Amino acid sequence: MSLVEAGARAVRARAVRLGPRSVAALVLVSAVGVGALGWPFLAPPESSVAAHAKDAPWLFAGLLVLLVAVVAATISESGLGPKAVAMVGVLAATGAALRPIGAGTAGIEPMFFLMVLSGRVLGPGFGFVLGSVTMFASALLTGGVGPWLPFQMLSMGWFAMGAGLLPGAERLRGRGELLLLACYGFVAAFAYGTIMNLAGWPFMDERTTVIALDPDLPVLANLARFIAYCLATSLGWDLGRALVTVVLTLLVGPALLKALRRATRRAAFEAPVTFETPVTSEASAPCGDVRRQ
Repeated sequence: MSLVEAGARAVRARAVRLGPRSVAALVLVSAVGVGALGWPFLAPPESSVAAHAKDAPWLFAGLLVLLVAVVAATISESGLGPKAVAMVGVLAATGAALRPIGAGTAGIEPMFFLMVLSGRVLGPGFGFVLGSVTMFASALLTGGVGPWLPFQMLSMGWFAMGAGLLPGAERLRGRGELLLLACYGFVAAFAYGTIMNLAGWPFMDERTTVIALDPDLPVLANLARFIAYCLATSLGWDLGRALVTVVLTLLVGPALLKALRRATRRAAFEAPVTFETPVTSEASAPCGDVRRQ
């Protein structure tokens, strides 16, 4: 094998590969997440779904269990080794430490650019695991544990996984790749904010504001209310997050991408593990050991 082929194979190596069971679990938890987030637009006004809105904490708990199952299935099927576990730990700890730096002020959340670059280099499977674990660790660090945490974990998993699904992972380099990642980070930052708005918007009291969910209104009317809610409450926050992600991706991206790719090559996540029996010399053979030539 030539050096070029070896280098290309190292670049294609993934710390976590999604197999059939992992993909099935991921599709299941994503479907549940979409249903839990989009039920105001999926359920007709005459349905009884709104009557069970108080059951949301149980749905959140079930979603969290499914998230854990996805991670467990991914780890068990891909054979996640100690090097990959160490990589997840280092990047998750770094992301959790970056999140409180801006304390969420004006959407200054530098952890998002790290998720984009890590998902790009290490693949969608690693990205989903890293995003979920990072958000969980940061919630423990900042005291942000609550019924919103499962949706944050799922959304961040999607966020980092999407970066791993972008095209040109093997060939695109330089400015083109940075622009691609910056554009993705900008759009995905708004998508993350929109998803988290869906997690809280349905539980506003419609008697206190005209932009809250009204179960008696048709879907299009509630959609207009939700758009107004996003514009009024989170547009500035999401814009700040998107701009910070773009700026850090363009400034720090080249060096961090290079470091992550170098670490991936040296880790050799998919290299087969072999055990060799040490050769015993005649001088070290025990007494009475007769060797025939």
